Amino acid sequence: MSFNIALSGVNAAQRDLDTTANNIANVNTVGFKQSRAEFGDVYATSLLAGSRTKVGDGVLTQEVAQQFTQGALQFTESALDLAISGNGFFAMAPDLSSRDFSYTRAGMFKLNSDNYIVNSGGQHLLGFPVNADGTSASVATSTMVPIRVPDSSGAPQATTEVDMKMNLPASAVGLDPAQFDPADQLSYHAKTSITVYDSLGDSHVQTFYFIKDGTVGPAPANPNQWVMVTAVDDQLVNINDSTGVVPPVPAPPPAVPAPGDAVNYAGNATGNPVTAARLEFNSGGEFIGIFAADGVATSDYKLETAQLGSILTNGADTTQTLKIDFNFSTGPQTPEEPTQYADPFVATTLSQDGLPVGRLTGIEINKDGLVLAKYSNGTFDPVARIGLIRFANEQGLTQQSNTQWKESILSGEALAGEATTGTYGDINSQALESANVNLTTELIDMIVAQRNFQANSRALEVNNQLNQTVLNIR
Repeated sequence: MSFNIALSGVNAAQRDLDTTANNIANVNTVGFKQSRAEFGDVYATSLLAGSRTKVGDGVLTQEVAQQFTQGALQFTESALDLAISGNGFFAMAPDLSSRDFSYTRAGMFKLNSDNYIVNSGGQHLLGFPVNADGTSASVATSTMVPIRVPDSSGAPQATTEVDMKMNLPASAVGLDPAQFDPADQLSYHAKTSITVYDSLGDSHVQTFYFIKDGTVGPAPANPNQWVMVTAVDDQLVNINDSTGVVPPVPAPPPAVPAPGDAVNYAGNATGNPVTAARLEFNSGGEFIGIFAADGVATSDYKLETAQLGSILTNGADTTQTLKIDFNFSTGPQTPEEPTQYADPFVATTLSQDGLPVGRLTGIEINKDGLVLAKYSNGTFDPVARIGLIRFANEQGLTQQSNTQWKESILSGEALAGEATTGTYGDINSQALESANVNLTTELIDMIVAQRNFQANSRALEVNNQLNQTVLNIR
């Protein structure tokens, strides 16, 4: 019996050494979870045996239990290196159509030749489909699909509005707006330009010309009036109110137009008069009025060009118009409104809401697992949301090669969810989870296991010597 007891001790010590050696061997394996050999004594008795004098029958390895404690994060330069801070697992599939899922904490991912996110073994990372606003369309394992980053272009966006703030020089000497000629810099005081986009993402240059009106006449007419003319690709365009109504082109204006009236100027491509806008300031340089071709500001105090029509020759939407917003309000002057101070002309705000065609420049992954395609035009398109899986009993998972696990009866059913919710944890991009192996502890455990092995080996040796002694009795 003592031989068997000592032999069970040797086997237990060997299993302990094997477990420790495996932990040490995987100290640099990303996402690895250390194991611990757990032992129990063996004690067998019969109904009539005397339990007070019964000696145990040795030791038995009950389980090599995995320890799913959090590993330290190591940071990298790749956006597809992912680490989970929490209890979740990444779900993987061997091919596009397979539902034979495996689960891992090793987040070393990359794109394959078809732009799918895969690991080094070619397995596909699974995620949930998302809506246009980035919310998950469904959160269930049955709807998880391989994540593919699109290589298509980002859709363009036609410009609908130009936002502008500027200072017009109060000291400017008034000119006759009727003599305005875009080719003559002496016929206007200032100009500024901005790039706008049509429905196909093609770029065009919109230019604004500012002329201080020197023909407004004596008091009570307001001398602080400016006329603004606009052109797109050097072709002058009518300015209307923001309802988009194009007024009829009237006859040339009188020599002294009334305050607030529209002004018409020759000089566009066809030689026809072009309607312009009138901006008014008070004696303190504050913006007090904005008038379009009909002489009345609209309720939203915005101007609008006529349809661009023949200017767009590339097949884009010819009904496109461009609103012009000076952020005018009827109350006191605000920091967003234009001014007329004794300072040079400067456009302090000049922006527009259009976008050119975007080229894929990279991807971003948020803490909640949302995968965003990043385009050169500054837009982001939601692609998918990386799904996370958790189990009621992580230690019941069946270990596989390549730091992966399979669901089992002991682990319970895989429960899908989003990162940052419940105990699933956060997803950290540009980071990897190190093995949760404490090398110092493992080395000490190895010394202890070696001592146990030697002690049990010595017990076998002593038992052998006793047997030899008995056999030598004559």
